[in-house]
Amino acid sequence: MAKTRGTGLLMVWTDIDADVDAEFNRWYDEEHVARLLQIPGFLSAGRYVALKGGPQYLAIYELEDHNVLRSAAYLDAVKYQPSPQRSKTGTSRVGRNFLRNAYRQIFPMHTDPIEQTMEMAPVLQMGRIDIPGAVEEEFNDWYNTVYIPTYLTVPGVLRARRFLAVEGQPRYLTLYEFEHAQVPESEAWNKARASNPWTRRMSPNLRHDVGSPGVYRRIFPK
Repeated sequence: MAKTRGTGLLMVWTDIDADVDAEFNRWYDEEHVARLLQIPGFLSAGRYVALKGGPQYLAIYELEDHNVLRSAAYLDAVKYQPSPQRSKTGTSRVGRNFLRNAYRQIFPMHTDPIEQTMEMAPVLQMGRIDIPGAVEEEFNDWYNTVYIPTYLTVPGVLRARRFLAVEGQPRYLTLYEFEHAQVPESEAWNKARASNPWTRRMSPNLRHDVGSPGVYRRIFPK
């Protein structure tokens, strides 16, 4: 099977006004995603709409690694002559609260080969997080060895990954993949949140960005 995941991510969030929503989505699905997926190192892509948090729309691109965004093929593609539709309804024209971040995977260090061929999850939850430098080393130990493993036991949680921003802020991204949108509302999820004394002590140090944590439902591919 074709590889769909590497160790890099490009994430683009934006809010869109209702009067241009349909045209924006048509351009993104029919033109923009397809063009980026022609670039070597772009492995797969998905688009999501916020059920909780924000901004409203998310486009996620799985990359072989984050250095793809420095390649001549990518730099040429982002400078391409815009089509009439892109000129009218592209993100830079109609988007608000625009965020574009690039990431390098830091957990797990090595992705299972089977997971490297997985399709985009039906639902994502993500936290965009900064952490005080004084507790950053302990934070990463706790997050990798206690916090994420506990949530992975919750029914409906498919997998979880952590990333470090190489472009954009905040510094850390946690990306959970769910079978359905009710997972973070379940009793098991709430129990996992407060199940460990270390978690109760470390959680107050997390500094979430505006709109984080967000829960998103996949809208493309359908």
